[in-house]
Amino acid sequence: MKIGIIGAGFVGRAIAKLAIQAGHQVMLSNSRDPRTLFSLKPMIGCETGTAAEAARFGQVVVIAVPLTALEQLPAAELQGKTVLDAVNYYPERDGEIEELLTGRISTSERLARLLPNSRITKAFNAIRMTDLETQGVSAGDAHRRAIPLAGDDREGKAIAIALYEAFGFDAVDAGALAEGWRFERATPAYCVALNREQLITTLKETPRP
Repeated sequence: MKIGIIGAGFVGRAIAKLAIQAGHQVMLSNSRDPRTLFSLKPMIGCETGTAAEAARFGQVVVIAVPLTALEQLPAAELQGKTVLDAVNYYPERDGEIEELLTGRISTSERLARLLPNSRITKAFNAIRMTDLETQGVSAGDAHRRAIPLAGDDREGKAIAIALYEAFGFDAVDAGALAEGWRFERATPAYCVALNREQLITTLKETPRP
């Protein structure tokens, strides 16, 4: 599968590295010039390009940028695309956004509003990238960690689940995209190591902000 990744920070690079190890083709991009990423091709084996090029390249596109950069995404190139949203909202970095602070909307619903013609699945936002790179284990391990996802698109969910499994983690479907608030920043499931049963219980019991 071809995976385009918009954002070449810790999140984008970690997902790129693991996806390549799992046999996928990856193009990484950032908001500057692809030449600033020249060392990544020999380092992890990915292609590099602009955000628009990564969007066109990917059968699935991972969004791994700060929330404040969402409005600069190449919306035209992302039309009709399966998009995995790994974005988190940090008020101290992104500023006070009332609809997010009050829980009126989730971060992924906000992205879906900006990309109405894309199919959004919330994934990869609730685990530290150092853990993603180091804690994956074989299926059936009693201590295998689980990671949540949410979305309205069946294909997007299936892709996220397949990537979680390939990277060595169980997947827990939290439901529709609107349920993504259950594992956003500062929730009990956010970046906490839980097995499948523990994560299911934690998501169910998480109170709405």
